[in-house]
Amino acid sequence: MWDVMSSGPAEPEPIRTAAERELADASTVAFPTIVADHLADDAPVEIAIEASKLHKRFGEFVAVHDVSFSVPKGKIVALLGPNGAGKTTTVNMLCTLLKPDGGSATVAGCDVADDAPGVRRAIMLTGQFAALDEALTGRENLILFGRLLGMTKKSAGVRADELLAEFGLTEAAGRRVGQYSGGMRRRIDIACGLVTKPEVVFLDEPTTGLDPRSRQDVWTVVEQLRDSGVTILLTTQYLEEADVLSDNIVVIDKGRVIAEGTSNELKAETGAAYCEITPSHPAYLPRLRARLRDMIGDAENSEPDALTVSVPAPDGPTTLAEVIRRTEAAKIPLADIALRRPSLDEVFLALTGDGSGSEADDRP
Repeated sequence: MWDVMSSGPAEPEPIRTAAERELADASTVAFPTIVADHLADDAPVEIAIEASKLHKRFGEFVAVHDVSFSVPKGKIVALLGPNGAGKTTTVNMLCTLLKPDGGSATVAGCDVADDAPGVRRAIMLTGQFAALDEALTGRENLILFGRLLGMTKKSAGVRADELLAEFGLTEAAGRRVGQYSGGMRRRIDIACGLVTKPEVVFLDEPTTGLDPRSRQDVWTVVEQLRDSGVTILLTTQYLEEADVLSDNIVVIDKGRVIAEGTSNELKAETGAAYCEITPSHPAYLPRLRARLRDMIGDAENSEPDALTVSVPAPDGPTTLAEVIRRTEAAKIPLADIALRRPSLDEVFLALTGDGSGSEADDRP
């Protein structure tokens, strides 16, 4: 024991019991060093969706060309791409709604060409528009789906009540779906697809046309599905949606996979981080640029009305610290300084170009 009130160690407390004596006499046990590699999970990753060189042609138009990717079980993978990129056609092949002209794919262990019934039993597909009977209540729609899928009336009612509670729609259960808001309609639509507890869920642009609050509600539902172990393939044009929800992103353009990785990996590949510096008054801009001239290099902002200075930051925080040191030494007051990385919007534009291609849907 160390006596903090004195300059030296205090006298140790006397040993009073046999148990304390046993502890004092016990020898120190040395444990082997824990190496990080020993903690790695060597278990094989179970794949829920596997696409290999999928190809689909409509007449002379090639909608999908050699698309390959995989989705691990219990993960969310986003298919990201502009209109007409081939996202929906790819999903329709994986759901057995379209037969591939080439390549192969398995979903939940079933081949999409050789075992289409097995695939359909294991999946749920939610399209861009809700497939609901607006004259029925939310609960009646759920029971209807359950009955169509072979459930008894009693079990369908029990499952309907479970899903209404899970999706926060119990209070609206007795209202007609035609009276639901956009977000509520999308939630009940997704719930209808979960009546039989599918292993894999396909969400084809599930938040199209929804307001920000409704979109957040759907995002919450999707995250809850992932947390429960459901595998999700999400197609979207909303970059924020892919950034927030997905464990991995597959970028498709003109029927081909042009990039794949996590959001952070795609951002890192597309461009380095940069420091954005804003002086407290525009009058300081000339001094600021002069002080950081060697760091700005060819990246200097040529816009005469720019109120900020951008500095490439390949070393991240080290570059930020150097900028702060220089501005403090030159006594240049700052209104703001931040280390920024490319957004997913910038990644998308860099990968797919200016989007001047066809805006038509990728289906015939």
